[in-house]
Amino acid sequence: MFTEGYGWLPNRRRRSGDDVVHIRLPGKRMVAVCGPEATRFFYDEANFERDIPMPVQDTLFGRGAVHTLNGEQHRARKAMFMELVSPDSVVDLVNSTMKAWDAAAGSWADGHRVVLFDEASRVLTKGVCEWAGVPLRESEVDSLAADLVAMVDGFATAGPRHWRARRARSRREAWFGKRLTLDAFKSLEPHTAAVELLNVIRPTVAVSWYVMFAAHALHRWPRYRAPLAAGGGVFVEAFTHELRRFYPFAPFLAAKAQHELTWRGHTIPQGSMVLLDVYGQHHHTELWDEPYRFDPQRFAGRSPGEFDLIPQGGGDPRTGHRCPGEAFTTALLQAFTVRLARMDYEVPKQDLGISLRRIPAKVSSGFVLAPKARVNSQRYRDLPAAVTVH
Repeated sequence: MFTEGYGWLPNRRRRSGDDVVHIRLPGKRMVAVCGPEATRFFYDEANFERDIPMPVQDTLFGRGAVHTLNGEQHRARKAMFMELVSPDSVVDLVNSTMKAWDAAAGSWADGHRVVLFDEASRVLTKGVCEWAGVPLRESEVDSLAADLVAMVDGFATAGPRHWRARRARSRREAWFGKRLTLDAFKSLEPHTAAVELLNVIRPTVAVSWYVMFAAHALHRWPRYRAPLAAGGGVFVEAFTHELRRFYPFAPFLAAKAQHELTWRGHTIPQGSMVLLDVYGQHHHTELWDEPYRFDPQRFAGRSPGEFDLIPQGGGDPRTGHRCPGEAFTTALLQAFTVRLARMDYEVPKQDLGISLRRIPAKVSSGFVLAPKARVNSQRYRDLPAAVTVH
């Protein structure tokens, strides 16, 4: 995994000629599966329970988080999150974040070089904290954004990035514990409430990765800029679906078999770890026509099935383990994409490579752009019409 990155499970399946592969590690037996039916099987709570490794809890999710619960405990905690994701709250979050973006972009001088990933993380930190009722001093924004990015950037690696992520989570759990604001979590004990507040704010800031990928896609395929700039909701939605399918983010998801299972003739022993190959599913030739071609039209006029496009899990978020904040992600990404398509900027010479060995993957340069003129927020007044909220 550390040498092949996102290609690890797809390469194993390709060599075996089967969508099911068995993996042995010291003290562990794993089975990797892929495809919509495998996703449906994976999300059946009669078969599996979530078993989040401690290194991932100590960086990405936090101990005692909703992601670590199963059964009725999970459903009760998930209901708290679902209270937050109403159409009105999604629009409020987008408006708060775009207000922060317009203020930042309006300050960029002509030709000033901007690392988009860094700027997006700061804007998202400001926007989501304002939305959540967590007041930030300007002097706090950079350090908080850096810690929120570190938690995501270090969850799937060893070495300095991982330890940076652990320190960031410990520091911010204590920091947010003194700033509990969302009523949905106030019935929880203080530490768990802080963990869950952070599990709203941290994944919102992780949208920085997709904002960076959106700019990368617009640079590689500039023909999409005009229809996106027009703000047509249907095409904007299709484009953001294709971004989340095509670009690498979560490599796989994991669960533990509650009892001995059989899947397509393969025995899965009780207690085995089962890996759902997310990256492989998004690039599977039997599911997507020419999967390594970026083509938003594949989503034109249709919404993906709940077990097909799974960057934030599969199934119904109200009852299963699919991320409840996916509506936040898609709405924010649509808003950012329209703004980028309407912005006049140059892309200086830089390293735009994306290594599939790095998890989570990034554009090597963070995507540097140089605005040609000050951004005029008047151009974005029709933006809410470009945001589709489900």
